[in-house]
Amino acid sequence: MKQSKKYTRIFVIFNLLLLIGGLILAVRLGSVHIDFYDIWESIFNYSENLEMMLVRDIRIPRALSVLLTGGILGATGAMIQGVTKNPIAEPSILGVSQGATLVIAIFYATGVAINTTNVMIASLIGAFITGIIVLGFISKKANNNSITKILLAGTAMSTFFISLTTVIGLLSNQAQMIGFWVSGGFRNSSWADFRLVFVVGIIGLIIAMVLSPKINILNLGDDVAIGLGENPGKIRFITLMVMIRAAAVAVGKNIAFVGLIVPQIVRKLLGEDYRRNIPCSFLLGAVLLTYADIAARMLFNPYETPIGVFTALIGVPFFISVARKERG
Repeated sequence: MKQSKKYTRIFVIFNLLLLIGGLILAVRLGSVHIDFYDIWESIFNYSENLEMMLVRDIRIPRALSVLLTGGILGATGAMIQGVTKNPIAEPSILGVSQGATLVIAIFYATGVAINTTNVMIASLIGAFITGIIVLGFISKKANNNSITKILLAGTAMSTFFISLTTVIGLLSNQAQMIGFWVSGGFRNSSWADFRLVFVVGIIGLIIAMVLSPKINILNLGDDVAIGLGENPGKIRFITLMVMIRAAAVAVGKNIAFVGLIVPQIVRKLLGEDYRRNIPCSFLLGAVLLTYADIAARMLFNPYETPIGVFTALIGVPFFISVARKERG
């Protein structure tokens, strides 16, 4: 059912309220609960006491990094599903996240300094190589984008990359650190991580919005797109090479299924217009990951559960349901 602009505004306002509430909870809750007064003071009247340092230097950058990473995952999922015309296409299912994680494991094993810049470089290399491989499975022929073919190819690549990552971790005695990357999480997020996902996320979202009318045309079919003067192969290449997903891996590690769940929900509620779906997927992805991170920190407090566990608990049943309905 097509929804009006009024309904879209309601969707945006509702999710913004959820996001604001989630940010407040993310900063307040944890192994040490922080009063609202201390949160306010740490932002507007900062002094170097323990609670204010905890809020200013740990919880706020983490909460903002989670927000932007979730947004990147949601928007990227919408873009990939749009250009592949496949409802189960998602970076982790296609192996893009695992490819980035593999290169990060190689960096760990070879002794490269692990900092925000180097992790971003590793993620870019892995995502770029995997994106090129994915392009090999996407062509003008509709049957090349079938559910079955993309699912099999993505599963094969994901398994292969994670297996190599595990072997590298064992051989280099870095299994614990690499395991942390594979499971996903934001334990060590800093202001540097926030700046990375902020800059990359904003630039990526702008590029995505520029591409969104072309993605709409591509969804009408390759023949129609060609008739309208567009090049389907070029659109797919540019969209898949927008490497904003690499920033999400660099900061949040290997988090699956957000890019699958979020665009599906947005399309169900708001229709098929990607000029609206991409920014709304960004917003809903931010909301989903914010609350998943709160759950990851609070379920076994003071111990932290990998955030990928929570996204998988939601994503796997969702994935099975979609795969059964959409037979390639």
